[in-house]
Amino acid sequence: MKILLAEYAMGTGMEGTFLLEGKNMLKTLVSSFSRIGHEVIYLTSGPLLSEGTAVISTEKNFRDIIEKEAKKSDAGLVIAPDEILAELTQIIEDYTLNLGSTPEAIALCADKVKCTEKLLSYNIAAPRIIENMNNTKCVVKPRFGCASEDTYLTTDGEIPSGSIATEFINGEHLSVSLIGGKKTLPLCVNRQFIEFIDMKDLSKLRIEYNGNKVCFSPPYKEELFRTATEAVRILGCRGYTGVDIVYNEIPYIVDVNPRPTTSIYGICKVMNEEIADLLLKNRCGELPEFVTINGQYSFTKEDFK
Repeated sequence: MKILLAEYAMGTGMEGTFLLEGKNMLKTLVSSFSRIGHEVIYLTSGPLLSEGTAVISTEKNFRDIIEKEAKKSDAGLVIAPDEILAELTQIIEDYTLNLGSTPEAIALCADKVKCTEKLLSYNIAAPRIIENMNNTKCVVKPRFGCASEDTYLTTDGEIPSGSIATEFINGEHLSVSLIGGKKTLPLCVNRQFIEFIDMKDLSKLRIEYNGNKVCFSPPYKEELFRTATEAVRILGCRGYTGVDIVYNEIPYIVDVNPRPTTSIYGICKVMNEEIADLLLKNRCGELPEFVTINGQYSFTKEDFK
């Protein structure tokens, strides 16, 4: 099969950690599809990978190139910021087999208010949305946005336009990586390395993601799997999905990412199965009952440099 992979940072010329993380996610996927014998096309603004065929793109023509290449491909997958992922995935849906989530599920997950309200309506625990802080410790983050971009902890101040405040849950920062579809296949639990960093405004602490220990096995792993599986079913996610969780006696779902996340880089180093094979079987066959994991793998953003 001819597989199209489009990662936004690589394909539009972004810099810094966005490019470093994006390049490593893309390289992981390109290598996996190549190992099982598929022809892989990937978009890039310049940086090249050791496998796959590069197609040059820019921020200006990224959408047009996706459409052009999707028409010539048997399947495709896009990784992009929350606020534009649904639109780009719709192009894949229109012209080839989409290995990712549906545009509708992506749009729901991208809106943190609607996503939280949907989960709470099904009695899935999630941090409550706070309208007025009143000295309540809150996490302020963009209503639409990915990773820990512009996210901070505070008890004071106005909620900026375009952002929301949620109650702060003091617990263990984790994520569950899984393949969602007709059948949901949990891959593993990951321990997130989260840092709280001083800001110029002393009333705020910036919350920053700095890597993972993948295939982490806390005693409540099965509870995390059940909660994440139910969440992606409720939200309608398909394909590789990362569910961010804070655990404090019970799992609280903080964010749902209906796309490959940075964890995929580490998971593929310790998982026997090829992630490419699982993504294809999710759409064109049947997923296995479980995957085989050999140990743990830790990485930080520094490892991508």
